[in-house]
Amino acid sequence: MIQGEFEMSMMGKLNYFLGLQIKQLNNGIFVSQSKYCKDLLKRFEVDDCKPIATPMGSSTYIDADDAGKCIEISKYRGMIGSLLYLTANRPYIMFSVCLCTRYQS
Repeated sequence: MIQGEFEMSMMGKLNYFLGLQIKQLNNGIFVSQSKYCKDLLKRFEVDDCKPIATPMGSSTYIDADDAGKCIEISKYRGMIGSLLYLTANRPYIMFSVCLCTRYQS
């Protein structure tokens, strides 16, 4: 048993782990990233944006906005890294996230 090898304490059922919500029910264990997504939107101050049901089209063209306002590079990189973590369970956002990574520097 693992308890014989490592010191462990019983703290009840697992609810959150690495940004994942864990629900343990009689018929299985369910994992969700909805709380992580909501926290991510708040952290990057985009929680009031309009949601869409479909991902970005593959024919969408974006380029650098030289006339736009400057952004914090470290904040932008943090956002990209957080979104890459989401792609493990949401592969449909991979194209959009990778498109944004082109403008990290």
